[in-house]
Amino acid sequence: MVKILVLYYSLHGNTRQLARHIGRGIEQIEGCEAVLRTVADIPITTDIAIATTAATTPTVTTMKTTDPMVSHDDLKQCAAIAMGSPVRFGNMAAPLKHFLDTTSGEWLSGTLIDKPACVFTSSSSLHGGQETTLQSMMLPLLHHGMVIVGIPYSEPLLHTTCHGGTPYGASHVNHGINKQLHPDEITLAQAIGRRLATIAYKLSG
Repeated sequence: MVKILVLYYSLHGNTRQLARHIGRGIEQIEGCEAVLRTVADIPITTDIAIATTAATTPTVTTMKTTDPMVSHDDLKQCAAIAMGSPVRFGNMAAPLKHFLDTTSGEWLSGTLIDKPACVFTSSSSLHGGQETTLQSMMLPLLHHGMVIVGIPYSEPLLHTTCHGGTPYGASHVNHGINKQLHPDEITLAQAIGRRLATIAYKLSG
């Protein structure tokens, strides 16, 4: 089986829903298996906690997940990566960036060179920075020598949807915590999963 890593960070569960549907798209391609993994939260230090309280920022509890934490072996064993994060000020979330910052060993050894990759995201508003967040996730993947896979306009919904979904990657617009994905978003998420898996399968020989 060609193993494809679906790596994500999710706070309220919306990015996790996208990961699940991308995984379903991957497994629609014979011979391909989706391996879902997440990343750990960054521990909050006393100084940060004091600053947060001073700013009167509400406390947010991270969503519980049954998916295992990603390991560096997952990067070695996978044939491709789908990577997702919620939008954070037009950028990927800090826990995902924190994990990527630990992959210099894989960069030095060329572990990910020529493996295909795609990205996905979720935001609370249509113009909340989805495209820049998707691009921010592409940058470290390009440094690793990966081949970026997007959603081509041969997907009809990309022309007509008023919800998430971009040529840069799958996405979801969340107008309320834990709101379900729109059918257009599900279709496009599964489409990019199938495309990633098809390319990974061909490249694996």
